[in-house]
Order: sequence, then C-alpha cells, then structure tokens
Amino acid sequence: MQLQQRINAFAKLGGFLGQFSNKDIHKKNDIAFNDLFYDGFKHQIKLAEEYNGWFSEENILFALNTWSNLLNISNINAWIKNYNFNNVKSKKVAIIMAGNIPLVGFHDFISVLISGHDVIVKQSSNDKRLLPFLTKYLEHVEPEFKNKIQFTEDKLDSFDAVIATGSNNTARYFEYYFRGKPSIIRKNRNSVAVLTGNESKVQLKLLSNDIFRYYGLGCRNVSKLFVPEGYNFDSFFEAVYHWHPIVEKAKYANNYDYNKAVYLMSEFDMLDNGFLILKEDSSYSSPIATIFYENYNFLEELNKKLDADKDHIQCVVSENVREKEIGFGETQKPQLWDYADEIDIIEFLLTI
Repeated sequence: MQLQQRINAFAKLGGFLGQFSNKDIHKKNDIAFNDLFYDGFKHQIKLAEEYNGWFSEENILFALNTWSNLLNISNINAWIKNYNFNNVKSKKVAIIMAGNIPLVGFHDFISVLISGHDVIVKQSSNDKRLLPFLTKYLEHVEPEFKNKIQFTEDKLDSFDAVIATGSNNTARYFEYYFRGKPSIIRKNRNSVAVLTGNESKVQLKLLSNDIFRYYGLGCRNVSKLFVPEGYNFDSFFEAVYHWHPIVEKAKYANNYDYNKAVYLMSEFDMLDNGFLILKEDSSYSSPIATIFYENYNFLEELNKKLDADKDHIQCVVSENVREKEIGFGETQKPQLWDYADEIDIIEFLLTI
C-alpha cells in the first residue's frame, strides 16, 4: 500500500468522525460507506457509555470531535513531512492500550499504520467498543488495510516491536517481558499548571477544562497547581464553577464524597467548593475530584524543580513561564506531532 493511500484513508475516517460532535450529531450525505456504518457507530457509542460509567457520551463525543479535527489531508501531511518512509520494511508492532479515556491509544494505532507496519492491538477491557468498529470502516475505505490490523485478548506473540502504556507497576512487568524487543514503555504521568496570580478570568475558566475533561482521568489532565505563596483561590473557584454539574455523575460524586471523608477524618487542611477539593500536597497524582497544590516563591526555582521531575510530568500549563508550556484549555487538544512523554513514535517505528 502506498503512503498516499494511507493518508487518504485516515482523512476519510476523519470525515466520518466529523458527524459526531457534542454540538450536533447528524448524518452527512458525502461520507463514504455511511449507510453501512453511521447507525452502527451511534450504537457503539451508546454501548461504550453503558459498559464504562466513566465514558459519558459528552466525553466520547469530545474525543471523536478532537480526532475529526486532526485527521485531514493538510494536518496529516504536516505531521509526516519530515520523515522518510521510503525504506520501511513492514513489521508487526504490538500495542498494549490503556483504557482511562475514550480512544486513548488511537495515536499509537494510526502511527503504526501510517508508517507502513502491521499492528496487533491488545485493548483495555474498559475501552473495547470504538476502535474495532472504526477499523472496519478503515478497511472498507482502503481494502489494503485488511490483514494489517489484528485485535487480540490472548498473550501477545509473533511481533517485532511493542508500544505499551500502563501504570508504574505494569511498566516494570512490560520492561521485563518485552526486554528482547524494541519498545516504548509508558508509565504514570500527570500534568500541572503554574499560576502567577495574574491570570485572567478567561484563562482560569479554560484551565477548568484541563482539570475536569474526562473527569480528570487522563495523563494530560491537570492534577496539580503550583501557586505563589499567599495565593487567593477565590478567583479560581469562581472560574471553575461552571463545571459544578459534574458532581451529579454518580461515579464522580462517589469519589468526591469518599476523598472528602478521608481528608476530614485525617484532619487535613483543604479547600472545598462542593464538587472539587484543593489539598496542599507535594505529590503530582491527585485522586479524582481533588487537585493538589504547592506554593512557590521564585519561578526560577520552580522551573528547576519541574525540569528535575520531568519524567513524572506530561504537560505544563502556564503563560510565559517556561520554554515548553501549553496554553490554558489546550491540554486535551494535542496535535498529531505532540508525542506522549516527548518520545517520537514515528522515529521509533522507522528504526525497528
């Protein structure tokens, strides 16, 4: 299969996904094979939500809309323009996917295929509905994808390289089990925001999306704030209040109630607005419905700390604080060339 065929197929998939967004779900007339797949995919969205209580329709559609915006000819060409695919010898690449947010392993999936390799996918039990269905759509759009994509629930075998995402504990197992294969092994990471006290109401409101989207379950969700000594959180709480309906979701509410009870019984100091708890803590990974915060005195010292802890951090949200930073409200809108853990997957795939 030629590279242009793969590009065209993913662009058509992007067009298909464009029918499903938070604002409007409607069937379009110019989408290839729509009569075969449109109603079926609507059903898969419903099943995914029913099977996993964290996969709300809103969050599923947000993920689909994000991928629709990414998968177009212009974007894909911009992504791959600096790579040379001419000498790729097709190999089998296994992907072990997490299941914390909808389609969380999709970037690995398209990276393997755009590089010209075959893929073996081992999905999380929490996210098994959407990707197999989208694979069938890809195979109809570009029949040469058939026999290049395999899903398995069994022990992985007969593969040449692996991309695995999991916790710090599972990463140790992955590193041992796949020690003889070229691999990318991802561990736990969290995202942080650095506030200076000069943020506008708009910026703080955008930050709330970085915190609450996907209930805070993604590695790109902000789980910790760094704030100047004496920071007043009133403006922050006011800006995030529009997310208060999240506490009506049973799974989120259960976590909020449990964590609040634990903190109260342990007599920890905390700030609470009825759906979000702020707790001073040096850790990066906060529980659901909780955001940790830590005070700083000088930005120069804080940047040194963040540099030293870079292996624990996925994104840093700030404005004019660091050389590599992400704008407020942008953590869940990565580009195709924004690689997790800053590991260039395409470069890896071109060298196996």
